[in-house]
Amino acid sequence: MPDQHLTLEKRIEAELYSYQGKMSVFADDLHGNTIVIGADEPFETASVIKAYILAVLYQLVQEGTASLDDSITYEASQYVDGSGMLRALGVGAQLKVRDTATMMIICSDNIATNMMIDYLGLERINQEIKRLGFTHTVLHNPLHFDRYDKLGTTTPRDYGALLCQIAKGELVSPAASAEMLSILRQQHYNTMLTGEFPPYYLDCEETGDEELIWVASKSGSMDACRNDGGIIHTPYGEYVLVLMNKDFHDIIEYNDHPAIRYGAKVSRMMLDQVLACEGKFYL
Repeated sequence: MPDQHLTLEKRIEAELYSYQGKMSVFADDLHGNTIVIGADEPFETASVIKAYILAVLYQLVQEGTASLDDSITYEASQYVDGSGMLRALGVGAQLKVRDTATMMIICSDNIATNMMIDYLGLERINQEIKRLGFTHTVLHNPLHFDRYDKLGTTTPRDYGALLCQIAKGELVSPAASAEMLSILRQQHYNTMLTGEFPPYYLDCEETGDEELIWVASKSGSMDACRNDGGIIHTPYGEYVLVLMNKDFHDIIEYNDHPAIRYGAKVSRMMLDQVLACEGKFYL
């Protein structure tokens, strides 16, 4: 007799049945329950790789071979088009490493990312990514879209592991995890995760109520992919959700892109499940 239980995985797969693309999912409620749909599939990272670079930075700071207080200079060789604010400052601008890394995350600044890659070293970044345990993740090149077709490769499971370690205070150290979490909470682009969330929960500055739900995340988009992953806080604690998309036909970036819309639907299903089960995926 076929299994008649409409598990969360089955409901997600039904939601995605008419989606003309491939979405892989990794989620962890941090209570021993995971949701895994194609989580070991390799994906272009796009800007998701910036979260790994942030982790490497804090690992090297912990070891004393890098410093958040070092000053680094924006050089002409680091210029790249795309997201961010450093283009407005101009070549020669000097920033602290801490501020450069923060801009790399919160506004996904591409120039800041190239500055961090030069500061840390591409080969060293990849060595540290592996040493941190993310064995299916590679930074292939700096951000120069006129020279390179790809930026990085990862899997939803690898990215989920990074986020889970931050959520548990286990990535590098409790203090470093707390700092990385604080930076990720300021990230501007999280429509795939929050697009279907009730705005009431996310806008405590307007409602005056306690901030019941917040998201700490890093997304990434290129022609070949639409990715998002984050730590979602609820009144019952946190859970981790990673959504990665490829093989869609529409390469234009806009908030109503099918990958964003279907991702937001899946994210809302996860939120509703966690709220109904008071912090877990299953009772």
